[in-house]
Amino acid sequence: MNVQEKIQGLRAAMRANGLSAYVVPGNDPHASEYMAAHWCEMQWLSGFNGEAGTVVVTMDKALLWTDSRYYLQAGIELEGTGIELMRESDVDCPSIVEWLMKHEPLTMNHEPLTGLTVGLNPEMFSVNDFRAWKEQLAEAGIEMKSIDLIKPLWTEGRPTIPQDKLYPYSADFAGETVESKLAKIRGLLEPGVRSEESGRYALIVSALDEIAWLLNIRGNDVEYNPVVISYVVLEADKCTLFVDANKLDAAAQNYLDFNNIDVQPYEAVFDYIKGLSGTVFYDGARVNEALFEAIRNQESGVRTKNIKSPILVDKAKKNTVELEGEHIAMRQDGAALTRFFKWLEEEAFMSQESGARLTEWDLMEKLHEFRAMGDNFVEESFGTIAGYQANGAIVHYAATKDNCAEVKPEGMLLLDSGGQYLDGTTDITRTIWLGGRKPEQAKLDYTYVLKGHIALATARFPRGTRGNQLDALAKQYMWAAGITFGHGTGHGVGHFLGCHEGPQNVRTDNNPTPLEIGHIVSDEPGIYRTGKWGIRTENLITVIPAKQTKEATTEDEWLAFETLTLCFYDTSLIEMSLMTDEEIDWLNAYHVRVYKEVSPLLNDDEKSYLAYKCAAIER
Repeated sequence: MNVQEKIQGLRAAMRANGLSAYVVPGNDPHASEYMAAHWCEMQWLSGFNGEAGTVVVTMDKALLWTDSRYYLQAGIELEGTGIELMRESDVDCPSIVEWLMKHEPLTMNHEPLTGLTVGLNPEMFSVNDFRAWKEQLAEAGIEMKSIDLIKPLWTEGRPTIPQDKLYPYSADFAGETVESKLAKIRGLLEPGVRSEESGRYALIVSALDEIAWLLNIRGNDVEYNPVVISYVVLEADKCTLFVDANKLDAAAQNYLDFNNIDVQPYEAVFDYIKGLSGTVFYDGARVNEALFEAIRNQESGVRTKNIKSPILVDKAKKNTVELEGEHIAMRQDGAALTRFFKWLEEEAFMSQESGARLTEWDLMEKLHEFRAMGDNFVEESFGTIAGYQANGAIVHYAATKDNCAEVKPEGMLLLDSGGQYLDGTTDITRTIWLGGRKPEQAKLDYTYVLKGHIALATARFPRGTRGNQLDALAKQYMWAAGITFGHGTGHGVGHFLGCHEGPQNVRTDNNPTPLEIGHIVSDEPGIYRTGKWGIRTENLITVIPAKQTKEATTEDEWLAFETLTLCFYDTSLIEMSLMTDEEIDWLNAYHVRVYKEVSPLLNDDEKSYLAYKCAAIER
C-alpha cells in the first residue's frame, strides 16, 4: 500500500470503531529515541523517516507534527502523500490537542458528530502524556479511547520484534556490579514505602537504557543503541527480567542466574504486574499507559507512586571507571577521524580524475571503516550525517546510497558522527572547507559558532545551575548577528548506551535538572543557511569541580566542564579578527592536548598530518 491507501484503510477502521480521529506517534512501548523497526508505525503510515513526529488522521485531514530539525526532510518526504506538515517549533503552530479541539467539524461520513472520540494505542504513550491528553480533550468534551488500529492494518511486511542475543557487560567497563546497583536503587525506594505494607514494593522499569545499565547487560536489538528489548520489575526480594527466551544463550542464562535475576517471557509482564502488592513505583514519563492500566486492573490492590526514575538519575552521573573509559574511547575516535580527514584531503578526490564520483555515502562508509579499526569498537552511535554544501543545512540529514550528493574538492562539508565502543560512547561534529574561494559569510558563520562553542566549554557556574541557564552562552555571538538555531545546544550522553540520554541537557526549554559532577553533555551550536551550507561544531564535555586540584571535592560550590572529544578544528575557516586572545589560547591548548593524546595511536605519516592540523595559530 502507498501512503494514501494506508490512510484510507485507517479511516475505514476508525469508522468501524466510532472514532473521529486517530493519533499515531513516533514512539515505542519503551519510550525509546531509536526504535526497533517493528514499532516504526508513524514512519510506516506517513512515509516520513525522521526520528520525531506524530501523525493525526481525521476523516478529512491527515497531518504530521514535527520539530524544526526535520522541516526540510519532512517537506520532501511528505510531498504527494496528502499529509500536511505542522511545524511544531513555530510559535504560531497549535499543539495536536489544541488543533483537535478547534477542528470543526470532525466528521464521520462527512456528518458532524455530537460525541467526538479520539483513538490511540496506550502502549505508545507514556502515562504522563496519556493523562495530559485525556484531561485536555475532556475539557473540550472529546473522549479518548485506548485502541490499536495499526496492528491489524500493518500485517504485510511488518518486521518482527528482534531476537538478537543478550550479552553481559563486564563491571570492568561499567565500574559497578549488578549487586551494588540493585542494592543502591532499593535503598532509594524503601523510604517511600509505608510501614503497614510490610516492605512490599516494586519498581516498573520499561526504558531499555535503564534496564541495560541496571543489570549490566547489552544487546543488538535497536540500531545504534546496544540495548535489549525487555522489561524489569525490581522488588524488595527479587528482580525479574521479562525477555524473549530466544535471546538467552547458555552464557547469558548463567550470568543472570549468578546475579539472581529471574527470567519470564517478554509478554508476561502485564499478568505479572497484576499480582504485585504494596507500593508500585513507576516513572510516568517513561512507563507506558498500557503497563499502568495493568497495575490498576489487578485484584490485590496497590498504592501507585509516580516518581522520576532513580535509575535514570543515577545512570547519568558517570563513575570514575566510566569516565576513564570515555577518555579511552575518545582517543580511539580521534585516531579514526584523523585518518579519515587525511584520506579525504590526500586521496579521496584523486579518483575523480578518472571520472569516478565521490559521494556523501562513500564518506560515511569510509569513516565507518576507520572507526572499525579501533579497539573495542562495536557500532556507530547514530547514523552518520555527511552533509555536503546545502545538505549540511538539513539538521538531521540522512544520505542513502541511492540518494546522496556528489562531494567535490570545493565548498563546505558538515560531518556529524559517533561510535559505540565498549569503553564509551562518542559524538562529534566537525565542519571543514574542502577547497575553492571561501565566502566571507562562511568564515563569519564558522567563527560565531566556534566562539559560542568555546564559551560553553569554558563556562564556570555555581552548583545547582541548570542547562537552560547556560544555553545563551553558546548562542550569544550569533544572536548579536541576528542568527539562531532551532535544535538543542547540548544533550546528555550514555556510557556505551544511548547517544542521546537525560535527564540533563543544555537547551532553551526549562529543565529542572541541575548539572552535576559526572554528567556528560554535548556542546554543539550551529548555523544553517538553506541552499548554501550548514555549520556545526560539537564536542562532548563532562561536569567537573571548578577547582582542578587534588584537593577538589564534590563539596566545592563551583563547577566547570572538561572537554572529552579529541579532534582538531578547521582553523582555515576562522575569522581571526573576531577571536579574543583567551579564545585563541584555549584553541591552541586544546590542539596541544589532541596531538598528545591521539598521536600515539598513529603511524608517522598520520602523526605529521595531525601535527600540521594542530599547529598553533596566531593573529
